Amino acid sequence: MLANDTLDLDLRRLLDALLDEQRITANAALQALERAQTNAAEHPLELIAGLALPDPKQPGQQLSLERLCQWLAARVKQPYVHIDPLQVDLAQVGALMSAAFARRHGILAIAIDATSVTVASAQPYQRDWEADLARSLGKRVRRVVASPTQIRQLAATLFGLAHSVQGADQQQPAALGELEQLLELGAGNRPAAADDAHIVHVVDWMLQYAIEQRASDIHLEPRREQGHLRLRIDGLLHTVYAFPTGVTLAMSSRLKHLGRMDVAEKRRPQDGRLKRRLPGGDEVELRLSTLPTPFGEKLVLRLFDPGQRHETLECLGLEGTLLERWRSLLSQRQGILLVTGPTGSGKTSTLYASLRHLATPQMNVCSIEDPIERLEPAINQLQVQPALDLGFADGVRAMLRQDPDIIMIGEIRDAQTAQAAVQAALTGHLVLSTLHTNDACAAITRLLEMGVAHYLIRATLIGVMAQRLVRMLCPLCHPTTQANGQVCQQCRGTGFHGRTGLFELLRVSDGVRERITPGVDLAALHQYAQAEGMRDLRRCGEDRINRGMTCVEEVLRVCG
Repeated sequence: MLANDTLDLDLRRLLDALLDEQRITANAALQALERAQTNAAEHPLELIAGLALPDPKQPGQQLSLERLCQWLAARVKQPYVHIDPLQVDLAQVGALMSAAFARRHGILAIAIDATSVTVASAQPYQRDWEADLARSLGKRVRRVVASPTQIRQLAATLFGLAHSVQGADQQQPAALGELEQLLELGAGNRPAAADDAHIVHVVDWMLQYAIEQRASDIHLEPRREQGHLRLRIDGLLHTVYAFPTGVTLAMSSRLKHLGRMDVAEKRRPQDGRLKRRLPGGDEVELRLSTLPTPFGEKLVLRLFDPGQRHETLECLGLEGTLLERWRSLLSQRQGILLVTGPTGSGKTSTLYASLRHLATPQMNVCSIEDPIERLEPAINQLQVQPALDLGFADGVRAMLRQDPDIIMIGEIRDAQTAQAAVQAALTGHLVLSTLHTNDACAAITRLLEMGVAHYLIRATLIGVMAQRLVRMLCPLCHPTTQANGQVCQQCRGTGFHGRTGLFELLRVSDGVRERITPGVDLAALHQYAQAEGMRDLRRCGEDRINRGMTCVEEVLRVCG
């Protein structure tokens, strides 16, 4: 047994076992014992891991805390779990035991079902708490081994958050019925306690947690009984926490205040922005958007990674011949270049990366956006303001008096904007914009539907790139699965980590121009473009599959 008389893990016995299995050297064991003299309170496994010893079983790797915990789990014949906060129902498991009970025994409940509760511990021989917990919950206790650091950090987060949520809930007025909520929507006579210390802590936790989990969007959604916090990670939404409705509304008020929005106005959608500084010094920009619902305002925050400010076309997945052709189109002095795809397909990222490629000191690059998603120092950016009758078309006309070389229009939404883009291209400017179409060729039909004459499309359109985002296979756990059922830490067992683009580039050659007619045959145009070398989205997806970057199911999911 690796424990002492009190059933706590014993450092000397752990070191002896590791020596017997040749996982450490005698010199390393002496170092650990010396370190223990000044770090007596440290968990034995954390103490050994702190020496950063090489792992003989994994050449070139360190004997990390993770590997030590896996080794311990195998020795005591208990499952090992790497705790993934996204897989833990924080609100549910936080109610299973008190913070004092968890802290006293160094344990944490991480899952519960109809018959059992899963409890993580870094002291596998300690059992005096099991009977009490099983009796109070009326469920069987399933023990697992986890990292003491993870248990400690998640417990601090979980119980600290639960305390703040409870405190904030007690500060909120009694819940309203559905009809009363509808009547009071936007009344503004009972402002939520946006500056309450508990609410401040909950909002700070939410923002930091979303950043740590690589979320692209935060959804804060009020419902009849409770509000839901969801994070979009690699394109998919994950439910994280269920807050009392009053707390959810107070969180919305806090975020509106931070985003310099009208906190009292709840009847109309609003947009705002805020910044959050990371521990490393970088700043993350967040774009806020509110939407009135019967149970309060739904809030969505879009996070912009500071690393995206330096994102290049290559980072997005453009490469080889496709990259050369796109850069060739960007080098044109005039014409319209369009990027198409559904919402969330990466169109804006492609536009910004393209503008960064073009924004040299010799160029005057201007953009009109709704809203400005990322602040770019090399671009003169203009915000659409409907309240001041400043739309996309008005903004383009104003920009034409600013001696621009390149104009970016956030989106061509209507006939006026389409005509303004055409006029800008006809007067010798390169115009970049986006459209919502399923493929590149469909952009021509969309412009025709907006009332742009076919001969003007022929004269101005020089290229269209359709795109999608697919999740990439996790490089750590694919194609093999983790041994002993262990979940990959990087992808959380999903098999995917990060995203890359699929692209379809239509170059408007002389042959393509001849086929742009009032009744253009899209199928024939698509076939002709392929004969000229256009590779469609599915073929791009096939290439990504053959190179082991993604899978068939993922390509079919985004390409239909």
